Amino acid sequence: MTFVKKVTKNQLFLPLFSMVLVMLVNIIYDVANGNAIFNFFTISINNGILYGRLIDILNRGSEAAILALGMTLVVSASAGTDISVGSVMSLAGGVCCVLLAGFGNVNVNEYAIPLWLGVLAGILVACLCGAFNGFLVAGLKIQPMVATLILFSAGRAIGLLLCNSNIVYVNVESFKFFGGYCWIFPTPILITVLCIAVTALVLKFTALGTYVQAVGINKEAARISGYKSAAIIFICYVVCGLFAGIAGITATSRIYSADTNNIGLNLEMDAILAVALGGNSLGGGKFRLSGSIIGAYTIQAITTTLYALGVSSAQAPVFKAVIVILIVTIQSPAVKAYFAKRAAVKNAMMTAGREAQA
Repeated sequence: MTFVKKVTKNQLFLPLFSMVLVMLVNIIYDVANGNAIFNFFTISINNGILYGRLIDILNRGSEAAILALGMTLVVSASAGTDISVGSVMSLAGGVCCVLLAGFGNVNVNEYAIPLWLGVLAGILVACLCGAFNGFLVAGLKIQPMVATLILFSAGRAIGLLLCNSNIVYVNVESFKFFGGYCWIFPTPILITVLCIAVTALVLKFTALGTYVQAVGINKEAARISGYKSAAIIFICYVVCGLFAGIAGITATSRIYSADTNNIGLNLEMDAILAVALGGNSLGGGKFRLSGSIIGAYTIQAITTTLYALGVSSAQAPVFKAVIVILIVTIQSPAVKAYFAKRAAVKNAMMTAGREAQA
């Protein structure tokens, strides 16, 4: 029982349990339709490319996982969310494609400027957006959701303005690489792994993680202790913008075009939910990146499962919302406190019974 309690109290228990539950639904569905019990986990190589439902989940959930990295830092440091990341994704992709195609062109087969310069420009614009959000939150002390609401509304509109309300196509194979394949592996998965690895190493071998958590727990106490709270929050928003830019380039490359109306649409909600599903408090403070990553892929697994069950793309958000509400409710402090209280009462009754028998 001690081992069970230790496992269930671990922050990653509920995110992992949720992921396992989604996988179990897929297994039951496959068995009911006469497929092998491990059909969900089957990975094959066709035409030199990896295929499988797991690969599809990892591939399609890449952008949400990348955004979840930055969102985790922002939530932990500022006790608020950045709701502009989807629009910043769109803007970064739009800037990249417009520069690569040349202003005024909507369909090109060669670059107007070098590829690296277009990609760098898109990511730099995203970092500037993060710096703008950070200035409003850390410098002007504006509530995070209100501050990021500006670019949530304006970011996508600026992208549309740059593209002259057109979809800008860049039909060059090298540009499709970021959203395509590297050897047999989907490149978005490799980009996500790289982002996770770099972030984990930075947090492990620098004091940034400690600073972020200290500021998130109590900004004033952190300031008195010598931490530059405003600077730390500002950095977190810049990093969040950086990851939004990387996710935007990846999403744009998938369709080799700047569809600023749809790129990153509603992904800010998935990123926020990923942080919550990962067991991280939206009130700031301690965090675990691993929980946010698991949360991001759990959301994508739910979406993929709904499509496999025959739910249409128009109806899927309803079922997805219900499932997410259940998971978040289970992880809420009130529910945890309720079950903890019941367990305490039960233990007290058992102790009293043993004493009475003695």
